Amino acid sequence: MEHDEALQLAATFLAASQRDDEPPLAIDTERVRENNGLLIVPYNSVQYRASRDVREQLLDCWPILVGLERGDVRFGTLEERHLWRNASN
Repeated sequence: MEHDEALQLAATFLAASQRDDEPPLAIDTERVRENNGLLIVPYNSVQYRASRDVREQLLDCWPILVGLERGDVRFGTLEERHLWRNASN
């Protein structure tokens, strides 16, 4: 699967999973990385993305993971944290 196609799947997944009581969310395209066959797609509030002010940052946003082989899309888990902490550029 191409990078752009995987990113679009992540955007669709994020939009579908957003709750009404959450601030508007957006993918942090500057920080998207690949690691271990996964596209690691971080996201955060639109306000944080615009300002990068840590007071606007949502602290518990686990990235969206897209399997590049099959296109599986899901949120990352605590056990997978090493994947995005050590992701290659």
